[in-house]
Amino acid sequence: MKLKHLSAALLLCLAAPLAQSDPLPADSETSSLGLAVNYQNSPVNLTEVLGYPIGSKISSPAAIYEAFQALESAHPQQVEIVHYGQTWEGRPLYYVAISNAENTNNLTEFRDGMRALANPQETSANEAEKLIAELPSSIWLSYGVHGNEISSPEAALLTAWHLLAAADTATQQWLDNTIVFIDPVQNPDGRARFVSRYYMTAGMEHSSDRISAEHNEPWPSGRSNHYLFDLNRDWLALTQPEVAGQVDALLDTYPLIFVDLHEMGGDQSYYFTPEARPYNPLIAKSQRESLWRIGENNGRWFDEHGYDYFTREIFDAFYPGYGASWPLYHGTLAMTYEMASARGHKFRTKDGTILTYGDGVQRHFVASLATIETASRERKRLLENFWNYRQQAIADGKASDERFIYIDAKRDRAGVHRLAGLLTQHGVNVQQSNQAFSACGSDFAAGSLVIDSAQPAHYMIRTLLDEQVNMAQDFLDEQERLRANNLPDQIYDVTAWSLPLMFNLPQQRCQRAPRTDLQVASSATLVPGELTNADAKVGFLATWGDMNGARLLAAALREGLSVKQSDLAFTLKSGERYPAGSLIFTRADNDSSLVEQLTELAAETGATISGVDSSWIVDGPNFGSNNVQQVHAPRIAMAWDEPFSSLNAGHTRFVIERQLGYPVTAIRAAQLRRADLSQYQVLLLPASYGNIADALGEDGANNLKGWVERGGVLITMGTSSAWAVQNDLLASALESANKDAQVEVHKEARVDGLLLESTEHLHDYINGATTDPYWTSGVITKLNVDQEHWLTAGVPKNVNSITVGNQIFRPLTINKGRNLLTYASADEVLASGYLWAENKQQLAHKPYLMWQPRGRGMVISFTQEPTYRAYLDGLTITLANAIFAGASHARPLR
Repeated sequence: MKLKHLSAALLLCLAAPLAQSDPLPADSETSSLGLAVNYQNSPVNLTEVLGYPIGSKISSPAAIYEAFQALESAHPQQVEIVHYGQTWEGRPLYYVAISNAENTNNLTEFRDGMRALANPQETSANEAEKLIAELPSSIWLSYGVHGNEISSPEAALLTAWHLLAAADTATQQWLDNTIVFIDPVQNPDGRARFVSRYYMTAGMEHSSDRISAEHNEPWPSGRSNHYLFDLNRDWLALTQPEVAGQVDALLDTYPLIFVDLHEMGGDQSYYFTPEARPYNPLIAKSQRESLWRIGENNGRWFDEHGYDYFTREIFDAFYPGYGASWPLYHGTLAMTYEMASARGHKFRTKDGTILTYGDGVQRHFVASLATIETASRERKRLLENFWNYRQQAIADGKASDERFIYIDAKRDRAGVHRLAGLLTQHGVNVQQSNQAFSACGSDFAAGSLVIDSAQPAHYMIRTLLDEQVNMAQDFLDEQERLRANNLPDQIYDVTAWSLPLMFNLPQQRCQRAPRTDLQVASSATLVPGELTNADAKVGFLATWGDMNGARLLAAALREGLSVKQSDLAFTLKSGERYPAGSLIFTRADNDSSLVEQLTELAAETGATISGVDSSWIVDGPNFGSNNVQQVHAPRIAMAWDEPFSSLNAGHTRFVIERQLGYPVTAIRAAQLRRADLSQYQVLLLPASYGNIADALGEDGANNLKGWVERGGVLITMGTSSAWAVQNDLLASALESANKDAQVEVHKEARVDGLLLESTEHLHDYINGATTDPYWTSGVITKLNVDQEHWLTAGVPKNVNSITVGNQIFRPLTINKGRNLLTYASADEVLASGYLWAENKQQLAHKPYLMWQPRGRGMVISFTQEPTYRAYLDGLTITLANAIFAGASHARPLR
């Protein structure tokens, strides 16, 4: 068959029923790609299953699921659907395994073989050689992680149907030695949101106009999941079921190739591997060479079809928290593909071409087949490279002077348990000590983590725990050159992501193995707590300073328990010391079921609760002091909808609801103009990517001012804090970029002559205008903590945060409020990542968290997002203080 027949076949796949009764030409001739188009093997008529020809309508997640179930029913020997969870909205999460009957029926043996090959510590070289000779190749194709990137899930269905229906020799050869894993819809909730809203806007004819409602989604877009997470950024924290479940599945199968298929702006063409610079230094040379070969073969397929494409210009391989990056650090090849998006049925590009939904389905289909071909053709080399990667990981760990990593459980047991469980979920072998011990010249408490990096997951350990991963110096030099000439830099995402830094858990490393009794850490991120001295006469106490205490407070308030919280540390007569923020439950203030309730809550929240027989305090406030507050269950509202950032709104709501365990009421921004907020004690304004002033107006600002002055607690985050400044709710100010050179820039149409004496003089002049500080892509910064305030109760003297963007605030003066978290000095402020030199200087000692009382209420402003991607666990206690302690310290008229 000639190439033109192949193209016609593909078009037929997209425009006409795919049924055995209407087959494509049955000749056996193949194109130079080795692909025949004799579709005679499948009894499934996808048009009948879907109710329309594939590619003619944007299929819902339910329709795609039904179609895959039909394929499984029709080909039970070749197809197996494996469920790995469900979304927050209850939709199924699953992948589909497709191969020949022998491979599909032996999936269990395949998984066992890949896990053996992944573990050189227990698998000998001879055993590995046998496995490499016998195991099939494997490829994992993941589609639709962003719900409004619409064409790839339909391409997943077309790819599966092709593998089962095609009768050509090439396809059969692929299936004989390759297992194809397909995750058709990684984000069903987001896709369902997009499909529903898109067809609500469609009229008699679909519009190709980019300004039409069809091409402009309402807030929030379908990109994110139920909690509005960009799932392609959740591969480090694993907070969402869609990603956590897929990671479990990947560690169960260890596919040799992983492809994440996306969409990008409609005016572009198609992107595939190799990636742009910078490269993460932990990616092996053999992986980069293999990625090049995959890209080259994709290019050959695209050339055959006359499809434009590009590589290496954007979408770098540095940040490891993408789906197309994470598998690399276990030895799998991983990459992203991006198709120009019609974002509907059709889209008019800038050059006047009409891009259709079918175009996207077709190109993703072709790219999928091209990569399957590479997986099949390079079976042995891929298996050998995987085995060698895992072997080299162990060797590099053994050779390292920092082989053993220790993380102390003394200060934050909840954080340590969460980190241990998270690392285990990432496929890392983690151990915990059963008693206190010494190592690396330091003392460690019982329960501390010990991680031997001489294991197959060595590079994943490095990826997750290293405090600094450097970009190549020549790349950084180029970025400095670009921005010096007012050109955009090429840094695509954050440049820092170390979990211990973001959890605020110090780590120590050395070559020496621990001398202590260890046990394998659990994958559970929460270890049940307990109540001791249940017969205590006076009441019960719980320390404050970690997530266990915060969860306990939230749960106790929801249960209706009476709880007090101390602003200051105190010491009991028995000598036990309790930090500021500690919780007090007295028998006198609660009913007879207190012990039973607290016992249950300790188990659920991980908190340790201790009974006390006396309230006598030898140091610090007594339980009846004005420095001990009664905590009332606050009602929390959050601004929702335009112009607020859906990501920050979702991250914040998730942290409060799913990590703290307390409900939040979402209120649309327009309602805040005149809404009666008297029933709410706390209002959160997430960061904004639009103009809050336009949304709230003067009426909204006055409404919130009045509510605060009557006793409300207004919490602002990131760019919303700038709105608070602009509306006289916060006595700070936004800073322009600091300019060393004092050059007066012209403001009139005609000015006196100016002699430019050098290139440097020219540079000073063109950069002399008042501008914002240069944008920071994302770094981890060190913060100093004022510990003499209830808002920082339980917070250590130094914490870390992600800093993104270009907003720098002036400190509050002492007569206006307090600057409770401030950036460290210029030489210490950068904890990890790459930060422009002038930003280091200007950020130094500036506020991160400000508190300003207003009337009977207060404004609490974070200058960044403390809930960024929900992986700043070390800052969550500060947010809990802002919500619960803020509400208890306000003075509303009751």
